[in-house]
Amino acid sequence: MRTPRVHHPASLAGEKRTALTPEAAKHLLIVLRLKPGAAFVIFDSSGQEYDARLERPDGRDEAWATLGNARSSAVESPLQVTLVQGVSRGERMDYTVQKAVELGVSAIVPVLTERSVVKLDADKAEARREHWQAVAIGACEQSGRIRVPEVKLPLRLDAYLAARDPAGLKLLLDPLGGATTGALPKPADGKVLLLVGPEGGLSDNEISLATRVGYTGLKLGPRILRTETAALVALSLLQSLWGDLA
Repeated sequence: MRTPRVHHPASLAGEKRTALTPEAAKHLLIVLRLKPGAAFVIFDSSGQEYDARLERPDGRDEAWATLGNARSSAVESPLQVTLVQGVSRGERMDYTVQKAVELGVSAIVPVLTERSVVKLDADKAEARREHWQAVAIGACEQSGRIRVPEVKLPLRLDAYLAARDPAGLKLLLDPLGGATTGALPKPADGKVLLLVGPEGGLSDNEISLATRVGYTGLKLGPRILRTETAALVALSLLQSLWGDLA
């Protein structure tokens, strides 16, 4: 049986014992039915993970971890990809977030576009961000990653583009044109921003806006891919070119 892994939101540096979050405790005690003394791994996004033993104080619902030595794992990609993803409906967006994290993405920026079906007010936007962040944490626990990518608060694509992106190779998926992966220059700083539209794709106006701030069109092939498929194919190709899937 594979050793279970759980995430801890605070730094564990210098700690010998720590209380687990309710989510981690539920996963270990109820879902996996581990007993006190069981071994598991805990990580805190600092680049370190720890062997741990499960504690459960008598008569309490909480759980604790007794920590062993810290260690590093070579599981994070040298390629830093920020996925700027048009928000799609329900399970499609969850699936995109989960698999993008498994493929080594560094951060995720959900954006609302002209053709987005999903509409979010301020309260719903924060609730969805928290949900997607939990999906990202679960993907890290499953895949062995030790740094949890941050899922940003959803915002409109035009506002994101107007704020000017950080440095890096800027790509937008455009099934009707653009370069192929073989023609792309390797990013000197190891950073890539990948813009993917929602179910209806990006509008001509949005493509024009992105192009004006430095984005290059990227065509994945002769077929039109669903938004959740397109993002993952592009991430796989980029990681194969310059990341750790070569």
